[in-house]
Amino acid sequence: MPRIKYATILRVLVILGLFCVWLQIMVSSGLERDGEELMNGNDTSEQVLALVPQELHKYLTVHPRNNTANSTDLPKNITEIRRAIKRYNDAQTIYNEDIYGPVLNDTVIIAIQVHTRLTYLRHLIVSLAQARDIERTLLVFSHDYYDEEINSLVRTIDFTKVMQIFYPFSIQTHPNEFPGVHPNDCPRDAKFEQAIKLKCNNALHPDLHGHYREAKYTQTKHHWWWKANRIFNQLQCTASHTGMVVFLEEDHYVAEDFLHVLNLMRTTADKTCPQCELLSLGTYLKTYQYHATADKVEITPWHSSIHNMGMVFNRTVWNSIMSLQDQFCEYDDYNWDYSLLHLSQNRKGREKFKVMMSKGPRVFHIGECGLHHKKSNCNANLVISKVQKLLQTTKHLLYPKRLTASINPGGAKHNKKLVKGNGGWGDRRDQEMCTNMTKADRQLKKYVYFA
Repeated sequence: MPRIKYATILRVLVILGLFCVWLQIMVSSGLERDGEELMNGNDTSEQVLALVPQELHKYLTVHPRNNTANSTDLPKNITEIRRAIKRYNDAQTIYNEDIYGPVLNDTVIIAIQVHTRLTYLRHLIVSLAQARDIERTLLVFSHDYYDEEINSLVRTIDFTKVMQIFYPFSIQTHPNEFPGVHPNDCPRDAKFEQAIKLKCNNALHPDLHGHYREAKYTQTKHHWWWKANRIFNQLQCTASHTGMVVFLEEDHYVAEDFLHVLNLMRTTADKTCPQCELLSLGTYLKTYQYHATADKVEITPWHSSIHNMGMVFNRTVWNSIMSLQDQFCEYDDYNWDYSLLHLSQNRKGREKFKVMMSKGPRVFHIGECGLHHKKSNCNANLVISKVQKLLQTTKHLLYPKRLTASINPGGAKHNKKLVKGNGGWGDRRDQEMCTNMTKADRQLKKYVYFA
């Protein structure tokens, strides 16, 4: 073969190799983006819409932003966002209270932690709108990102009482200072000796894996802890509240009988498991055998990665958690649920939390993308459609008259005592801020810890 052909072939192979490298870089870059960027578009499929009542399509409709008439109402900088957050938190406005009446001591409160995944939030709202007795509840949307499109969606809810609370110490409102990313923060992967030389913030205290803090991970635990403190200790409408608080997240989806089942679970627990301090309406299963489990509950030791979805407890349990707040705030784990598990396993003179879990879940996880899920095919409709069809085909199994309880001691893995956490929470600033959140009037300090 002539030399010229060899050169041509070699050139083609080099070009193909470079193309493959470029493609790999682009794919990796795409996977690193937050999932919400990939699935927040207005791509609601006809199949999903077909299973949503026409009158609820309004919660799935994306309206173009108004860049003219209302533009002066939109916050334009961090200072204005902070002011808006303070204004809303101080007001403690309850929307639709004039229609559905005041919050009572036994009103079921549904606390929803919201970040930026708008598509999932839309479908959660649609599922809540279809729930029986939802008009008797109070929905508390807790936001760690101030966004007018999300706010407008929440304020269109007309099927029950609604309140918005805004986590005031977010990365959004503190982009260049703690608890966001301070310019002098230690790089995550800096070695201890390197951090000491750099004299970067918190150099003396990396986490148990030798890493330094990442604000996007610590924020979730801070937000959960702040939200719970806010609801139980700081809101006027819940000052005497003794009822149940249901903890949901923006990428959850509820069955229409979830409140019915919740009430049955509470009654069943009072009779068969008075030591059950927690209820769990959801579970992380790939397949659901509803015909065998729709009216079944399981009593078992509470485990963070199994029973953290649709978790329910009241003020008595919260007071028990508060009595051990130091264990929650000082435990080197950036996950709020694993921090609760550590607390549960270290209650002196008391057993680990027991939970009554609905074996036929009434809360489903529809989030395929987000903080811990980096998928390239983040199509929310696929999972949402699956859950919709499940609930439609098993509709005749919903609203059981009674629940049958079984006891499961849990396996070795289930009951394994936590020796150490997952890390990400070694920074003394995070620990101190967490502890200070129990104070209603705390102000954010200028946390700076040099080596």
